Amino acid sequence: MRKIRQQTVVQLTYLPNLFPVNCYLVEEEDSLTLVDAALPANAPAIRKAAEEMGKPITRIVLTHAHGDHVGSLDALKKQLPDVRVYISDRDARLLRGDSTLLDGEEQLPIRGDVPKKIETLPDVRLQDGDRIGSLLALSTPGHTPGSMSFYDERTGVLIAGDAFAARGGLAVAGHMKLSFPFPALATWSPLASLESARKLADTHPAWLAVGHGNMIAKPEQAMRKAIAECEQRLFKKGVIKHVT
Repeated sequence: MRKIRQQTVVQLTYLPNLFPVNCYLVEEEDSLTLVDAALPANAPAIRKAAEEMGKPITRIVLTHAHGDHVGSLDALKKQLPDVRVYISDRDARLLRGDSTLLDGEEQLPIRGDVPKKIETLPDVRLQDGDRIGSLLALSTPGHTPGSMSFYDERTGVLIAGDAFAARGGLAVAGHMKLSFPFPALATWSPLASLESARKLADTHPAWLAVGHGNMIAKPEQAMRKAIAECEQRLFKKGVIKHVT
């Protein structure tokens, strides 16, 4: 896996030039937090990267429960039995293969690779505003009903999962880029994604780190542009009545 460090965050990327799948190691004083668990074959590379950083992985935090974000979860948990696993309360249902919708949610199908055979149970079910080490948990539904993002307040690095995709040009989840359409095809609610994207832009991040594509420095202008493009698309479809 390709490894790129930005301050306290290391991006690990599988197939960076073909179909980039990212996960992140966030460095704390004496430990590491792994954000997302990539694909099933990536567990050895993730552990090697942690060993090279000289600190143990003590937490695995999941942005959402799609297969390319939880693939190595079981393998890592078996190898690191004391690690604590965090996911939103809502996506904990997806993690166990339950893709039914809740009352009050948009009645749109939950798309993407919902895992069916994950054995690991979460230790902590996250809510908006919770803290995991140096990370602030932000509820950002849209790509899945329980998607979350994580903001490192020390450095301004925003790890946004698939709330945005950077491969082929920055886009809000659900807004398709023909050069890399997969995050859009796997998105549950484009409207909820738009609302979450606005929330993330308002954090004024120094860096944007997503599930697919390179990290972006000073990303707010690009985020606002992607939001405007999403608004125009949803306005034309009649999903929203006006654009900001």
